[in-house]
Parts: sequence; structure tokens; C-alpha cells
Amino acid sequence: MKARTVADAITALYCRLSVDDELDGDSNSIVHQKEMLGEYARKNNYNNVKFYVDDGYSGTNFNRPAFKELIRDIDSGFVGTVIVKDMSRLGRDYLKVGYYSEVYFGEAGVHFIAVNDNVDNTIENDSDFTPFRNIMNEWYAKDTSKKVRAVIRAKGMSGKSTCNCPPYGYVKDEQGNWLVEREAAGIVKKIYAMCIQGYGPMQISRKLNEMKAISPVVWKKKVGWKYKLEKVERPELWTVTAVRRILSNPIYLGHTINFRTKKKSYKSHSVVFLPKEDWVIFENTHEAIIDQDTFDTVQKLREGVKRRLSIDGEMSMFSGLLYCADCGAKMYLNRHRGSEKDCFNCASYRKEKGRGCTSHYITLHAVEDIVLYDLQRVLGMARNNETEFIAMLQEKSKRMTKKDLSEKERAREEAERRIDALDRIIQNLYEDKVNGTLTEERFIKLSKNYENEQAELTNKLKILTNELATAQKETADLNKFMRLVKRYTEITELSPEIVRTFIDKIYVHKGEKAQGGHRQTIEIIYNCVGAVPEMENNRTETNSLDNKSGL
Repeated sequence: MKARTVADAITALYCRLSVDDELDGDSNSIVHQKEMLGEYARKNNYNNVKFYVDDGYSGTNFNRPAFKELIRDIDSGFVGTVIVKDMSRLGRDYLKVGYYSEVYFGEAGVHFIAVNDNVDNTIENDSDFTPFRNIMNEWYAKDTSKKVRAVIRAKGMSGKSTCNCPPYGYVKDEQGNWLVEREAAGIVKKIYAMCIQGYGPMQISRKLNEMKAISPVVWKKKVGWKYKLEKVERPELWTVTAVRRILSNPIYLGHTINFRTKKKSYKSHSVVFLPKEDWVIFENTHEAIIDQDTFDTVQKLREGVKRRLSIDGEMSMFSGLLYCADCGAKMYLNRHRGSEKDCFNCASYRKEKGRGCTSHYITLHAVEDIVLYDLQRVLGMARNNETEFIAMLQEKSKRMTKKDLSEKERAREEAERRIDALDRIIQNLYEDKVNGTLTEERFIKLSKNYENEQAELTNKLKILTNELATAQKETADLNKFMRLVKRYTEITELSPEIVRTFIDKIYVHKGEKAQGGHRQTIEIIYNCVGAVPEMENNRTETNSLDNKSGL
């Protein structure tokens, strides 16, 4: 710490107000603190006054901008005196408050005064009660935190959103309902569209900054939320984190989702993300910005997929979709001067330099031709022969028919009723034994039989429940695929959106020589339904490509 002269030393008047302190009325307001501290400094001849104000910051957190500035000025030797209204204004963490008031200020040669608590670190016996006062201030913060959490919990369980500020794209009306804000909602849709086109969060944030799209920070200020732009170094810029949050936020589906996160403790502002089973979801509470199918497609794309731009800044529509059929590794696109030579190679082959796997070389042009042909084939079957197409997929995956589902559901209900009945029977047997109407030996024999039957039924019920859940998911997936098919009347050329909407993975097999040419098998795995074979009346041996000049 630097030495200072008493004559030019700053008298620091520190004021703090948290959101919770505002509930106490005007007594703790920043205006009131400033008036009180200014008057105290004048009456006691403290000169060179400077206010340090933290408005809206918790006393349990010492990472406050004005407080940090005060500490820097003390370390630089500029401050001679620090005056606060009371100890709670300095903070509500008794360990840290004790350190600053009893150790730090003294070692820095700073005169510390808490006016209402009669604390003065230059008077030896004046602060005997101060540690207890600091503990009580922290207890107050802890108690307030418990009450606030209880109120938030009750609010969240009632179906109301627990976040004060709606996410980017929504605003509140006077009744607290969420309404779509069109400008930001349009940008949210662009973000999802760019993700489907193959761009990752970093590339999306760059494009948004190039477009000069309004950032979440600036937008909050624009729509009237209390937000300090000075907290952020470049508030006008989009960040990777902001894009990721938008891409993963199910609130854009039109649902209210509470308790996705929590704070570690009332002292910490660190946020912990909770598992999905702890969320409380209320569906269709406000207008959706993103539909369910688009959201699901984006979540699937973002599961461990890293997308890379080429040297010329282009993004392949197949990025992250091609896999080696033999070793399971991803296949990466190699760009060349002529686009006709752009090709995919197995990642294992590239890493091991030919020792781990073979190249599985295939040109980008060949992949485009195969995928376009197969998409036209599958969508044509689905549109022109919907009933037969659905029946074929059900047969392929052994999906249950409606009759099978009804029978399974009936069997599950019967098992549940019998298990409940056995509980009552066993209870009655026990009462008969206690009353003396049933011998111990007879009770053991009967109860054992019933318990064995109950155990078998419980196991059967578990199997039936799992089978029904699987069947319901498969039915939902098939219905979703048919919805996607009906979005597109006819596909004449590929686009990133089409490819990523329909295709989950593409497996590339090793090329083989055939009749003086080249033959290579490609397996296309579709979202929701998996691989789609030919229908009986139009079946071919395999989905492959013959090319005399090689792929």
C-alpha cells in the first residue's frame, strides 16, 4: 500500500442498497444514506468527500463495483477515512465484515466509522459488541433468503414464472403475461435456422455481430428492464454463451419452466443447473417462438457435434453427419481447389495415417446425389402410399398396432388392480392371525403364495410399462416424421435445413471394385424412423452408387 498525506486523503462515504433492503422503506435508501453521511462528514470536519455507491447489490457478496473501487483507492494510498451508515451497509458476511473492519482498515491506516452502530476503529474498546452485531446482520440475510426462496417456490408451483425478466424475445404486459417481442423473436428464429444449417454457437455469434443484431444486454435496456450496461464491457456484442442459452431454452416452445437452476447458498451467486426431473413444467402458457420439431432437431444436432468452417468460410450441410461404417469414426470433409474433388475421409484413417482404418473415400458430389435420390424416394413413398409406408415401418421395427397397445394397456390395468387387491388380502390375513381366527402356520403358507403372486405381477407390470412407453415413443416419432414429410411438397435440391431436418446419420462403407468400376454402399439413418427400406412393390437390393470413374 502506498503512503499518503493526511491533507489530501479522501473521506470515502460508502453507500449500499440491495433489492431486499428496498423493502425496508426510505430509511435504507441511497438518497437517505447520502444525506446522512454527507451531514455527518460536514459536522465532524471531514473534507475531500467522495461517495462510493453500490445500488442493487447484496451484502453477502463483496464483488461489488464501488466497493472494489474503494479497496483499490485504499491500496493506492488515496483514502484516509471510510464512513458507512451502519455495519450492515458494509456487508452481511460476518467473517468478511470482521476482516475489513478489524484487520484490513487498521493495517491500511484507514479510520473506519459506522455511524448508527457507534463503531470507530480508533477507539480501543468501542467495537467489543461489533462481532455479535455482524453475526446478527448475517442472520438477517440468511432469514431473508429463506423467506424469499419460500415465496419463489410457492409462485413457481402455482404456474407463474419465477424469473423476473423474461428471456430474449418476450416482454411482460401489465398483468404479468408474456408477449412476443417481434424484433428479438425474429432473431431467435434466425439463430435456430443457422444452427440447423450447420453453424455452431461461435459462428452464429459472429454472424449476429456482423448483422449488428440487437444483443440480449442492449435489448433488456431497450424494453425497459433495469439493467446496468456498464456491468458489461461490450454490451452490444453477442457472446457464445448467449447463443447457447437461446438454443437450449425450452421456454421458446411456449412453456413455463421453473426451477431449472438454483444458487448454491444465500452467500453465493454461483448458479447450479438442476437435472430435468427437478423442473416444474406448465405447458402452453404463452405464445411459442420455436415449434417442437425445430427445437428437437436443434437439440439433436448439438449433442456432441462440433462443426467446422472450411478455409473459404463455407459450412458443409453434411458436417457432423457422416460416419465410417467399419470403425464408427466421423468422416471429415477435405476441400480442394475444384469443388468436384471435395471428398470425405475416415477420421481414424487420417489420424493413424492408414494404419487404423481404410480411407472410405467418397466425394461430396456423390453424397449429395445419393442423399437427394434417397430423400425423394422416402418422401415419395410416405406421401403417395402413407398407409403402406407406416405399416412397413411398423413391421420393420416390430411396432405395436393399436390393438396390441390396447391389449397391453388392459393387461397393465388388470395387473395394477390385482396388486392392490393382494395388498388388501394380505392385510386381512394378518388381522385374522392377530385375532386368532387363522393359525400361524396357515398364515405363513397363504401369505407366501400371495406374496409370490404379487412379486410376479410387479415384475410383469414393470415390463408392460416399459413396453408401452417404448411403443408410445415410437408412435410419436413416426407421427413426427409424417409431419415433417408434409412440410415439403417436392424436394428438387438439397439445403442444410432439409438435410438436418430428416437425416440423423449417414454411414459410409468401404468402396469395392465392381465390373471395372466402383461400388460403395451408403446407409442413411433418418430422424425418428431409422433406416427406411424399399416397399415390397418397389424393392431394390441396396442403396448404392455405381460410378465408372470412382467416387
